[in-house]
Amino acid sequence: MLRFALRRIILLIPVLIGLSLLIFAIARLLPGDPVALAAGPNATQKEITDLSREFGLDKPLPVQYWTYATGLLHGDWGQSIYTRRPVMEDLEVYLPATLELVIAAMLFAIIVGIPAGLMAAVYRDRWPDYTSRVLSLGAISIPRFFLGLLLQLGFAMWMGWLPLGGRFPLTEAPPPTVTGFLTVDSLIAGDLHAFGLALTYLCLPAIATALSPLATIMRMMRATTLEVLQQDYVLTERALGLSRRRIIFKYVLKNAMSATLTVIGLYFGWLLGGTVLVETVFDWPGIGLYATKAIITQDFMPVMGVTLMIGILFVLANLIVDLLYGVLNPKVRYE
Repeated sequence: MLRFALRRIILLIPVLIGLSLLIFAIARLLPGDPVALAAGPNATQKEITDLSREFGLDKPLPVQYWTYATGLLHGDWGQSIYTRRPVMEDLEVYLPATLELVIAAMLFAIIVGIPAGLMAAVYRDRWPDYTSRVLSLGAISIPRFFLGLLLQLGFAMWMGWLPLGGRFPLTEAPPPTVTGFLTVDSLIAGDLHAFGLALTYLCLPAIATALSPLATIMRMMRATTLEVLQQDYVLTERALGLSRRRIIFKYVLKNAMSATLTVIGLYFGWLLGGTVLVETVFDWPGIGLYATKAIITQDFMPVMGVTLMIGILFVLANLIVDLLYGVLNPKVRYE
């Protein structure tokens, strides 16, 4: 298993190098002049030239990329032209909020979607199956930002059960920052009141984010479970008189999870870059809003930083999926 893991980790190196090259090239090819925009409409040509020299944009592209790549290795992800703040410091502020939202959404989708898909396959063409089909179709069809607005209207404005937006009450003191996840930091500090508040603010955006992956996980789990139930070894276990519960949870579930793991890994990376609308609707201070502001001002260094961070996390998520493949199916380790 260790050899399998090391082989997968080594393969990540060229992927990350190619990712940094692609992001750098796209950022430099985008139309517009971010330096002139940051300098202001009344800036002289000399001021624009001095600002370009300050950020190293007057050098040849290979030199710029080498400076950028070596800076990445030392934790220097560049500086915002518009705000003059280091990109890494901004990511340390905004990234935990997005990660907390995405992880909560994926946990909800996995905890609900896998048992629901398994049950739909076991009770095929009966009411659990029909119910899961209707719910999954509705969850995929509704846009997430529209679903977020409906949740706000129903649970925040009409019923008053949950807050309308934000991440934590402005009138309350947040827990001391340790991980950047308000729910985890509250538990570390032993502040159950703050944990409850953070959870109530997290609930609606997490549900709005989770329904699309939940529906996909449910449908994928149903399809793979139906396929596994038709395998010869399952029919043999039934003929030997093993209980239905043991067959499903000991043999069928493990083999049906392989394809579902792929969906989970892909959705995790997709949600990291796709939370912009949900963060806007719920005023959630994540990297989606941060990237949107940078795009509006044509500030390419934060955009590059957000894109590279999402790419790295996506690659790491797929690495974890590969390792879980090796746990569920030992034959994969030797391929």
